[in-house]
Amino acid sequence: MILKDNVGSPQIRACAVPLHSELTCWIITDGKAGDEMQCIAVAEALGCRYELRRVHPRAPFTWFMPKGPIDPREAPSRPGSPIAPPFPDLAIGSGRRAIAYLRKVKAASNGRTFTVCLKDPRTGTQAADLIWVPEHDRLRGPNVLVSPTAPHRFPKERLDALRFAPHPLIDDLPAPRVAVLVGGDSRHHRFTETDCTRLERGLRDWAAHSAAHLMITTSRRTPGLLANHLRSLAREGGHVMWNGKGENPLASYLAKADAIVVTADSTNMIGEAAGTGVPVHVFHPSGGHAKISRFLGTLDRLGIIHPFPGPMKTTTYEALDPTGDIAKAILTAMAVPIRQRDEQEQGTAL
Repeated sequence: MILKDNVGSPQIRACAVPLHSELTCWIITDGKAGDEMQCIAVAEALGCRYELRRVHPRAPFTWFMPKGPIDPREAPSRPGSPIAPPFPDLAIGSGRRAIAYLRKVKAASNGRTFTVCLKDPRTGTQAADLIWVPEHDRLRGPNVLVSPTAPHRFPKERLDALRFAPHPLIDDLPAPRVAVLVGGDSRHHRFTETDCTRLERGLRDWAAHSAAHLMITTSRRTPGLLANHLRSLAREGGHVMWNGKGENPLASYLAKADAIVVTADSTNMIGEAAGTGVPVHVFHPSGGHAKISRFLGTLDRLGIIHPFPGPMKTTTYEALDPTGDIAKAILTAMAVPIRQRDEQEQGTAL
């Protein structure tokens, strides 16, 4: 269901979407994992065939993006172009560098490719046919979808299936099980030595006084000092920690968690955690940003997040997952120009 907020922009509630395997789809990014995963989540919710089209514009073209043109070396007519025809039915893009390529695909396909931008394109509502932004961004408009959290690849159906699927490493852990999702240094946050010690001590306190058993996963951005602290904790306390090899068990961690600890540097990870319905405890490293504070403020008002270190909560809430409704909105919006085109072609034939 699409609900209108008080400024007329669509608000998103989760819903089931029929699969559309006949649709062809490009996912256009510069390869950043967070951008690409959000696009893939929407394509998977649509059930369509998708291809990853990674763009690599050079300077000086990158200097003027998202408003400037694409790198001519990657024009649709050039050999090896990431946006060479035949053009798809749908193109989903995310990230500053992808915006110019979405515009180019729209123009080169004579408008037949429906374009979707995930996150604020910084060029206004004309950047794509449909735009999704998180609630803490300011962009609003008739073609703009808004939700508190971002699309992700962990829908309720997947988590429900994993919750009861056997997992030898996790199933041996007594309850309460706590998923620990650790990011790292970013543009707005830094994990100081004090931060690393504070996070480790908070986890040790939960293990000692709440009998919590930890399921830990880190990222490529996690500082080495913090990763070493967490590995020692996992070895000493009978917890589990992903070693970075093979498939990341994050989905199983989320499905089987009684509570979650996540670091504030990643709104994506916090959004994934908020899709579980179990308490989410947020650890704040040094730094911050106004938009992240607005994002966390929304989740705090909804009763989803709690501070860490702090007491372990047991309250639950309605899980947030906008992915299905973004997919449904795309299908609804795509149907209008398709009908118009068919009517025009029938009129020409007559």
